[in-house]
Amino acid sequence: MTFVFSGLAKAGNTSNIIKAAVTPAFIAQFPGVNGLGISLARLDLAPGGVIPFHTHPGASEVLLVLHGSITAGFISSANSVYLKTLKKGQIMVFPQGLLHFQVNAGGKRAIGIVGFSSPSPGLQIEAFAVFGNNLTSALVEKTTFLDHAQVKKLKGILGGTG
Repeated sequence: MTFVFSGLAKAGNTSNIIKAAVTPAFIAQFPGVNGLGISLARLDLAPGGVIPFHTHPGASEVLLVLHGSITAGFISSANSVYLKTLKKGQIMVFPQGLLHFQVNAGGKRAIGIVGFSSPSPGLQIEAFAVFGNNLTSALVEKTTFLDHAQVKKLKGILGGTG
């Protein structure tokens, strides 16, 4: 087992639909965190980049902005919104299991380090969970209050069928 990990030194590839990259240092990549109840990841956001609404069912998260500015927020279980544009050196916490997001708030690359309270925090991105599968469009329309054209468009973008 190794207690040193160098994988966060290199910028992630942001040439994708969300213009963002998350480079994990979870138990699978960094066995040294096994049994410690912690892990890290590097967050790279190109201009216009976004980490869409998502949850970590297995961990709370803390975000430290290293470069640029990031608008981050979460929605509490009481539907209260907590939102802040963070600058270099500022941090924000995201309670376990709550929907949260990060958006590049500036015109240049933004970089952050995220810490988790688990070596395996888990991840579910809401848009991919709803539209990137084979759940029928009729059920998605009924449960999201979106019309057929919107659902088909999102399923097409995110790889869903049905």
